[in-house]
Amino acid sequence: MSLDALPMPASGQASAALEVASAYLSPALLNHSLRAYIWAAARGTADGISFDSELLYVAALFHDLGLVPAFDSHLVPFEEAGGHVARVFATGAGWPTERRERLAEVISRHMQPEVEVSEDPEGHLLARATATEIVGRDAEGYPAVFRAEVLRRYPRLDLTKRFLASFQDQAVRKPGGAADGAVRAGLADSVVSNPLDAPAGGPGLSEPGL
Repeated sequence: MSLDALPMPASGQASAALEVASAYLSPALLNHSLRAYIWAAARGTADGISFDSELLYVAALFHDLGLVPAFDSHLVPFEEAGGHVARVFATGAGWPTERRERLAEVISRHMQPEVEVSEDPEGHLLARATATEIVGRDAEGYPAVFRAEVLRRYPRLDLTKRFLASFQDQAVRKPGGAADGAVRAGLADSVVSNPLDAPAGGPGLSEPGL
């Protein structure tokens, strides 16, 4: 598996989504979003899951926009807020109604523990990829060389500190939401022990991978 061999959407809509994400996300959250797409695309490619690369790419770029102050809603969970922002973007980009709704759906589902691949391949892949990103779930499933290549190109920076602080804030202000549930379930311990934050992507991760 090579980073450059993965499908990277180059449409005008994909470029515009990257421009929007770059304008609002911190460098750490932007890299996190790009890595989420990469882990998802790599998993889908390796497992033979047919997926819409443009839809998955835009969803990955926007999945955490609800954590950004400009789009943080006090009424709904951050993943739903991000879905609303994505729907507005997709409308302006000229996507048909069904595709806009699919984009919002993929984003809102990324916080679910499991998303059925047969029902929502992009949602399934994004949910798995974000779990890899934040707590290191299934990180050993990616070859060490590939992990190192991804982390060199898109370093994690201060993601752990920023992400944990954002989730703890969401938990306080939006009790009962997915972020609150994650914090109560011990997210802090899982985040700080993520093997992807160890030198060279985590010594001790098993070598077999995709």
